[in-house]
Amino acid sequence: MRLFRHPHSTPPGSAPGTLVAPPEAPPSVVTVTAVDESHLTEIRDAQPEGIRPLLDAWPLVWVNVDGLGSTDVVEGLGALFGLHPLALEDVLNPHHRAKVEIYDTHAFAVLRMARVCDGALNMEQVSLFFADRYVLSFQERAGDAFDAVRERLRAPGRRQRFLGPDYLAYALIDSLIDGYYPVLEWYSDLLAELEDTVLTEADAGFVARTQQVKRDIQMLQHGIWPMRETVRTLATDPRLVGEDTRRFLDDCYDHVIHVIDILETYRERANGLTDLYLSNLSNRMNEVMKVLTMIATIFIPLSFLAGLYGMNFDPDVSPYNMPELRTYFGYPIVLGAMAVLALGFVLYFWRKGWLGGGK
Repeated sequence: MRLFRHPHSTPPGSAPGTLVAPPEAPPSVVTVTAVDESHLTEIRDAQPEGIRPLLDAWPLVWVNVDGLGSTDVVEGLGALFGLHPLALEDVLNPHHRAKVEIYDTHAFAVLRMARVCDGALNMEQVSLFFADRYVLSFQERAGDAFDAVRERLRAPGRRQRFLGPDYLAYALIDSLIDGYYPVLEWYSDLLAELEDTVLTEADAGFVARTQQVKRDIQMLQHGIWPMRETVRTLATDPRLVGEDTRRFLDDCYDHVIHVIDILETYRERANGLTDLYLSNLSNRMNEVMKVLTMIATIFIPLSFLAGLYGMNFDPDVSPYNMPELRTYFGYPIVLGAMAVLALGFVLYFWRKGWLGGGK
């Protein structure tokens, strides 16, 4: 499958806040990164009950969860951080469009992450909670666009700014948006390859590839368009982020707009590929029809002569019954006449430019 599809995991009619793991979701792995001005500690395979002492001892704690298959882990983190049950339900139903929701004690953001894995587009939901002293992120599976953020956290001289959870939340959002650019470059190369192919080696498989690219671009647009409003909300609501961080989010908003503009260009290029392919196919068909028409035109008079002299009239019965059949050189004359007619048509077509020459 080219795209990961996520059916709604909560059965219809379930009570609000019911937590059901998505089908085939991997087990949850919790990684904790605790930071202060001069120290950093990273704990993998942490348990919710072991995070409470870190919250009390460190000014900033980032908890990242890879995999949504362990509802007990999600429930434990929800109880630890006082997360709203409806927000937790959204975490385990990874089909939401990007959004921001404000609760009494925390903010909740849903984002879409894009990656190309083994030549296929992978759209993944990333859920983000942040409040005083912590940031909590949920991902559908291991592997993300946050490595650059982790490296910046590990650099001692760059931690001061990260001590505000709003800035760490911005950095994660910015990394997700920047992660669209390698995907865009991959599709740019793919579109260039298809554009080179459409005029030379396009076949039936070309249409399927082009349609898949158009679906992928549409999926990317559905992922990035709502993030524009998400980033704008974060950048304008003083309850969520400080003044300094809002300036960075304004730049992040510009990146979202840039990605949207590029995707719109790619969508037009993909649509143009289909039109160009159909036009090229029509031109090829016209060339074939032109050749067949010329061949038929040449053979029409030849068929007439062959049919005329193929009639079974006996010259001995009447002097009007094809007396030329008794001509000594009748057969060569008729063949010569046919050859002259055929060559005459070929010369006429050539002078008209229908055979690649002439006027």
